[in-house]
Amino acid sequence: MAGIGFELRKLLRSQSYLGLLRAYLYASIISSGPWVFSILGLMATGIISLGVVTPGRMITQFQVTVTYLIMGSLVLSGGLQLGFTRWVADRLFENRKDLIGGAYLGVMLVTTAVAGAFGLAVSLLAFQGVDAFYRVWIVLGFTLLCNLWITTAFLSGLKNYRIIVLLYALGYGASVAFASIGRPWGIDGLLAGFLGGQFLMWGVMLWLVLRNFPVQSPLSLECFRPGRMYTALLLGGTLYNLGIWIDKLVFWFDPGTSRPIIGALRASTIYDLPVFLAYLSVIPGMAVFLVKFETDFVEWYDEFYKTVRSGGTLGAIVGFRERMQDVVRDGLYQILKVQALTLLSLYTFVPSIFRLIGISELYTPLYMVQAVAASFQVMLLAVLNVFYYLDRRREVVMITAALALLNFSLSLLSIHLGSDYYGYGFAVSILCTLFFGLFLLQGLFRRLEYQTFMLQ
Repeated sequence: MAGIGFELRKLLRSQSYLGLLRAYLYASIISSGPWVFSILGLMATGIISLGVVTPGRMITQFQVTVTYLIMGSLVLSGGLQLGFTRWVADRLFENRKDLIGGAYLGVMLVTTAVAGAFGLAVSLLAFQGVDAFYRVWIVLGFTLLCNLWITTAFLSGLKNYRIIVLLYALGYGASVAFASIGRPWGIDGLLAGFLGGQFLMWGVMLWLVLRNFPVQSPLSLECFRPGRMYTALLLGGTLYNLGIWIDKLVFWFDPGTSRPIIGALRASTIYDLPVFLAYLSVIPGMAVFLVKFETDFVEWYDEFYKTVRSGGTLGAIVGFRERMQDVVRDGLYQILKVQALTLLSLYTFVPSIFRLIGISELYTPLYMVQAVAASFQVMLLAVLNVFYYLDRRREVVMITAALALLNFSLSLLSIHLGSDYYGYGFAVSILCTLFFGLFLLQGLFRRLEYQTFMLQ
């Protein structure tokens, strides 16, 4: 994402308010695009289906199904996104770009096989007695989304952000359009339409990847050989996604906070809507993360290691390390400041907005708690990003494992304490994990020169 951030910075050089607005607008869409467009797409599909798809519960079944598909595919593919992306980066460093296209096709093959088998098992075990076409959409949708997330990881290496923005708009716009066409066929039509748009988006992504990494060797499974991908990255990606979603699973499968929807799928009426809407509040913070935090950090990170490799003085190396620390400190402060202003605005206007769009004001307290938690999550993501750049994979596993464990246990505790405490499990677990990450990061910076030179 830093490569995109450097491109966006060119808009800031115009020193005009229009350039500033364009840069942060693009950054908002690029950094927050996947979940924002998915949330808006699901909401838009539900709205246009009212009165057309009958009975009305099919709309809820469609939205819950897609939510589970997104959650499951992110958890299953999260580790491979990081592991394979690192493998690709190492091949680029070795000037072996010719290996990437064939390896990408091999990853798509393995992902399709594993996700397809997992989706088939779930469709047979968890949806007994459900329409056969619905089961087919479960298998196809789960497989497609796993491939989509992994392919999206490649796009972080492309600097043509205009195409990326148009791609997200095309994919989710097409999903809504196709789903509207499929409304007369009920939930099967809605799922077919939504996945049709996702397939279109994946197809364009595939073209972009293969255009930038042409297949110059046969389909290859080289990256799956033992030791080729870092186990810690595979664990870190899986644990992070599991840690972010596990509170939803706790509320979905607790009988007191959820209800059955279709097959084995359940949903929490009181928890789901404010939680997913809260993620819209992090758009400003994610824009700052992309344009300022990560891009500034990479500049000094490059200077630090260039000086190390070129035999620079210890004073220069220490100076660049201190600049990295300053960037992390200032960047987290900028994210905190932007999100605080956003939360203050939400606190003022959300009750009126909820009344306007027909959402009960009873959701407001939980929404605000989740918006605060989502803001902390942006800061946690920034901290994890620093660990990834510094190649501290063990610390990433420790942090993400702590997040998953805390979110699971504290979410269970919040249910036990009662509805007044709903959402606090996720918020407190994110905050505690953030402090844990900052503690580890501070220690890492203190001994960075030692680890750089003495542990090689």
